[in-house]
Amino acid sequence: MMLLLFVPIGIIVDLAEKVGKMLENDVPFGEVAFYYLDFTVYFANLLFPLFLFLSVIWFTSKLANNTEIVAFLSSGVSFSRFLRPYLIGASIVAGFALFLGMYLAPIASQGFNEFKFKYLKKGRSIQQTKDVYQQINDNDYIYVSNFIPKTSTGLKFTYEHFENNELKYKIFADRISYVEKDSVYKLITYIKRSFNDGVETVEQEGQKLMDFPFELEDLTPVQYAAETKSYGELLKFIAAEKRRGSPNIGRYEVVKLKKWSLPVSIFILTIIAVAVSSVKRRGGMGTNLAVGIAIAMIYVFFDKVFGVMAEQSNFPAIVAVWFPNVIFGILAVYLLQNAKR
Repeated sequence: MMLLLFVPIGIIVDLAEKVGKMLENDVPFGEVAFYYLDFTVYFANLLFPLFLFLSVIWFTSKLANNTEIVAFLSSGVSFSRFLRPYLIGASIVAGFALFLGMYLAPIASQGFNEFKFKYLKKGRSIQQTKDVYQQINDNDYIYVSNFIPKTSTGLKFTYEHFENNELKYKIFADRISYVEKDSVYKLITYIKRSFNDGVETVEQEGQKLMDFPFELEDLTPVQYAAETKSYGELLKFIAAEKRRGSPNIGRYEVVKLKKWSLPVSIFILTIIAVAVSSVKRRGGMGTNLAVGIAIAMIYVFFDKVFGVMAEQSNFPAIVAVWFPNVIFGILAVYLLQNAKR
């Protein structure tokens, strides 16, 4: 119910901000409708734990204000038994959140981001297009000074092949483009320098067709590529990007690990919410909600700060993703022990 109440508000706020650009770009109504469907799933996945957290605080505060919790515990029900239905509910929600994050959210993320870059962020590059340097496999490396995604064309292309850490040949071309019809690449101003036992040979042609073990668009994946893949596809994608020496591995690892950390955070935030709101306070539900919102904001702050650190630096992704859960897990245990007393 919290999500259902929030989604229309979120859509109205987002629409008010973007309606000018939508009208300016003559966006069809059907695409806008599908965008907000994807918007709903995309943000529901991100905010699931926090809305569950606030829901538990609201519900438990109502029980506490009506002295229901005192009646439970006075009748001989242990606090652990009182907590059990919350954990059962959290398990159901966590299971749904896991399924949502693994399979449904990637589909919504793709539609959400494609719409943004098609209509709302026109002119902004969604790929790395300057100085693209990638490792294709254990022996081959390529470099492109400028990549044009729309035509799958690269300028100032270099291809290097090594064997036993020794450069065997190097290919240069002013331009490389993919010929989809024949599944080959066309090189303009082709030069190949080969090295064999200290002897260099040079081969030159104005134009040459060649077969390479890559596709140009695969070498510069879009910024949100990891978010649009199901878990199995994501694992294969990260493995391929590691072989290529992609500089964005931290960002991809964060996306992968969050698929598991988010369901775990549901249990942690549920326990914190019960512990915080199970005591009847002078300020009533308002005080409990204020405390809960403060804790939620601190959690989001930790999550965002460490996530950005992992994406923009060499900070370990596993630490960045799980550190907030560890800290708040310890807080959950502490608050639960106090609540039991």
